Formats: sequence, C-alpha cells, structure tokens
Amino acid sequence: MDVYKITGENRLQGTIKVSGAKNSAVALIPASILANSPVTIGGIPEISDAWTLKALLEEIGGEVSFENGKMTIDPTEMIALPLPNGNVKKLRASYYLMGAMLGRFKKAVIGLPGGCFLGPRPIDQHIKGFEALGAKITNEHGAIYLRADELIGAKIYLDVASVGATINIMLAAVLAKGRTVIENAAKEPEIIDVATLLTNMGANIKGAGTSVIRIEGVEELHGTEHTIIPDRIEASTFLIMAAAVGDGITIDNVIPLHLEAIIAKLREMGVKIEIGEESIYVPKTDLSTLQAVDVKTLVYPGFPTDIQQPLAVLMSQAFGSSKVTDTIYTARFKHIDELRRMNADARVEGNTAIIKGPSRLHGSTVTATDLRAGAALVLAGLLAEGETEIQDIYHIERGYSSLIEKLRDLGADIRRETIVARVAETKE
Repeated sequence: MDVYKITGENRLQGTIKVSGAKNSAVALIPASILANSPVTIGGIPEISDAWTLKALLEEIGGEVSFENGKMTIDPTEMIALPLPNGNVKKLRASYYLMGAMLGRFKKAVIGLPGGCFLGPRPIDQHIKGFEALGAKITNEHGAIYLRADELIGAKIYLDVASVGATINIMLAAVLAKGRTVIENAAKEPEIIDVATLLTNMGANIKGAGTSVIRIEGVEELHGTEHTIIPDRIEASTFLIMAAAVGDGITIDNVIPLHLEAIIAKLREMGVKIEIGEESIYVPKTDLSTLQAVDVKTLVYPGFPTDIQQPLAVLMSQAFGSSKVTDTIYTARFKHIDELRRMNADARVEGNTAIIKGPSRLHGSTVTATDLRAGAALVLAGLLAEGETEIQDIYHIERGYSSLIEKLRDLGADIRRETIVARVAETKE
C-alpha cells in the first residue's frame, strides 16, 4: 500500500497556490451533461474524484479530455445508460449525475453514492426535489431509478439547507417547463459557481448564494467556457499549516471573502493574517502566545465542518482547553484517536471534541479515516518530532491536488512510499 512519510519540525516558507474547488468541480463536471455542445472548465484540481467523473461521463458516451487542469466535455453523443455501480461507488458527489441526467434525458439509473463515511448523509432532500418536479423515484437493488414523462417547475422547500440537494435540484430544473423556486437553499460559494456555469450555458437562474433561488426553465443549454473558483477548504488548510509551522507563507489564488469564518477564528487564537486581493500572507506565528478557542461548525457562511479537523492540530498547540462542536456531521471525530497516538491531549464527548494544549506531538503510524482527517494528520506530521507514517492516503488524494509537491516546495520533508503490508506473526 502507499503511505506518506513525514519527518516533522521543519519550518516552511514561501508561496503555495490553491487549486480549484473540489466541491465545485464534482458538480460542474456533471452539469456539462445538460449542454448540446462542448463545455470547457478550467482550473479543475487533479484529484481522483475528477478522474472518476471523467470516466463516468465517458461511460455514457461523452468525449472528455483532461489535461493541465482543463477539462473539455463533448456531451452531444451521451445517452441515458444506467450507472448502477463501479465508478459511481467511488465518490459521494456521483449523485449530481441524477439531477443532470434527469434534466437532460428525463430518466436515470444511478448507484447509491460512496465517498467518506461521516455518519448519516441522506439524499432524501434531493429525492423530494426531483419528485416535486414530477419524477418518479424508486430504489431497486441498491440503485436509484428516476423517471419522468416531463419535468415541470415547482416550489420546493428544503428541510435542511443542503448543498448537494440545492445543486442537484438546480441541475434538474434548468430544462424543466416553467418556474422552480428553491426555498431554504444552501448559500455556499460552490452553488454560485455552478449557477454561473449554468447561466453561461443559457440557463435563467436568480438568487444563487441567497436562501431563495428562482429558475425559469429554458428549451436548451449550449456549451461554454468556465473557470472554477479556488478551493476555500484547501486554502483554509494551508492557513492553519502556515500558523503551525510557517516562517512566513503566502497562500495564493484565494477569495478572502470565502474564508472570513476561519480567518476570524485564527485571529482569535492569536495568529497574524495579512489579506491581499487574491492572496493571504501569514507571518511566523509565536506558538507560545496561541490561545484556546471554541468552535461550532455551521453551514456557510459559518465555520466549515471540513476545517474543524485540521484546526484541531493547531488547537493542540494552544494554551488552555479548546472545544469543537460539529453540528453537521456527528461522525467527524475519528481523527481525534489518531492525534492521541501522536500525544495530543484530546477526547470526544457526544458531538464535541475537547483538546487541551500545548502538547508536544510525536511521530507515529496513523490512518487517514477520511479526507479532512487525512489533512489534519499531514499537518500533525509536519509539526511532530520524528517520523510520521500516514496510511490510507487515497482519502487525502480525493481532495488535495499535488499536495506533496506543494509542501516540498515550501521545505517540508514529505514523501510518498509504497510499503508491503505487514503480515501479523502468529505465535503458538
């Protein structure tokens, strides 16, 4: 298996560039199905989820090229082939194929989505939206069957402000007849990014980024060119890293507005942050002055659930007792056990993690249980004394593009190694 080996306690310095947003890419790529001519999307991160989606679009007849972060998709020959398993199981966001294929073909068969296990992540709000538009949905043999004679605009109130459901309903509604109104819509920047692409393709969408989105259905959508927004979660991860092990790091290709919640929390801890137009500079942080903070994750524009795990590493260096309450995903604390292996003083009580600091972290063998837990362990490895080995790195590579190269350019001692799995010796 492949692992990351990190020798810690190196100070990092220089400029690190943020890739395009993973959570945008996984929706923009399926959105191209709705066009009647080629769509080009620039700035796509070279992550496994993007390659998986490329393969899925090719399975249904799309012609797709992907190089240097630019994906060109020709959807003209696509057909509504069932996608019951295989690649669909590899990523959570394969559910966007439901909305896109339903919108274009009025039918789809999609296997239940995969991805990181973070506790219950139901797609009931997606299904509620599709049914409101006139689709019949059944679950047969572990796949979702969607069928509609035609899609007709409707008023849809989301019980929870789900990003996935908001985008999926938008995808299904842009070619429906009449007007669709999504109330209690999620407001994440990725939703605005998808709406921008669809609008450039000829869709009529108003209110993306607010809690009410109005869509007037159109007859057809055409190809376009679009550049993806920077990844705010990757940018936030690098901000935390700069505070923990940086001797002056510039994070380039960011939209500071998208990072307000994390910047405010880091400043509260005592981290100095200088904001430019499209970059952020973090001077060397004196860890001896770092203060404990309490964090509660919320939907955007609140503190993102994806960042509480990397932040836990910085909390382990702060003076006092920090608390993280995750209101989004209850199972998002598996990194705490791994950090404890590295000598962090942390425990979980219900949906809250309590982290006491400062603790001197020690290198250890740890496992990335999901994408953002993996990012937290990379930060912990950079900070810890000795060598850290991180297993199950495929989770990390689902969301961070060229991570090793980016960190080595700053002076990190990190490498990827293939090791032969150790077989436990049995003693009589």
